[in-house]
Amino acid sequence: MKKKENGLSKTKLRSSYLTVVVSLSLVLFLLGVLGFVLINARELSDYFRESLSFAVLLRDDAKEADIRMLQKDLDAKLYVKSTEYVSKEEAAVKMKEDLGEDFVDFIGDNPLPPSIDVYLYAGYTSPDSVAKIEKYVLEYSFVKEVYYLKSLLFLINENVRKISLFLLVISSFLFLIALTIINNTIRLSVYSRRFLIRTMQLVGATRAFIRKPFLMQSAFHGLLASLIAMSLLMGLLYLIEKEFFLMFSSGSTELLLLLGVSMMVTGILISIISTFFSVNRYLSISEDKLYY
Repeated sequence: MKKKENGLSKTKLRSSYLTVVVSLSLVLFLLGVLGFVLINARELSDYFRESLSFAVLLRDDAKEADIRMLQKDLDAKLYVKSTEYVSKEEAAVKMKEDLGEDFVDFIGDNPLPPSIDVYLYAGYTSPDSVAKIEKYVLEYSFVKEVYYLKSLLFLINENVRKISLFLLVISSFLFLIALTIINNTIRLSVYSRRFLIRTMQLVGATRAFIRKPFLMQSAFHGLLASLIAMSLLMGLLYLIEKEFFLMFSSGSTELLLLLGVSMMVTGILISIISTFFSVNRYLSISEDKLYY
């Protein structure tokens, strides 16, 4: 009978440990994902900004030498990331692919002008900067027009700050939730062993002696949970890198290592601190309250 009871208690204890490790690893995984998003928030906003381009529409009678000169001039500018020359024929092919039919045969002529698509660095994509660049490009006599989506450009720049602030608020909120979940899970684990703590007190064990195995075990659980969370995060980053390698960059090894170490330290510290206070609570509690 005693063996059965011991077996049941050991099973419950292992189940409690498993719950703590799984809960802690999932919370650390969510914090890791959030940390990765915050690290890459600037890179993500830069990606969207730099994916926008403005088209320098050229006159039909523009000479090839003048066009190449303008393209080289733009490529030499510090604010220009890249340029791409699109001839009348190439523009017609792209339009045909978009429309799904040959509009040149229908109209009888190709009305599309040659153009140069210009991609800017993120720091120069504000409406004011683009307006200055537009003014400079229009000084060339063979430039007909500079076309870009002003409303979309304004919208992206306007929302970058709002998104950054939103991410900061959400990260703080989720971190507090994570602390609460981890703390409650560890408290339940310690609660299941409250009678063991009382027994150790009755046989004369000191408070430090009673706390030590709990703290060592919680540190191990925190380390194990952080390793599981890091493995899940690495798997997620691999999928992101594989599918959206142009949007996210996991090539920053130092930042990823720093994130991994932060997750490990956070998991161990939170486990130890929560366990310390939980054990102290049952070290100071009166015997009649152990049953509540």
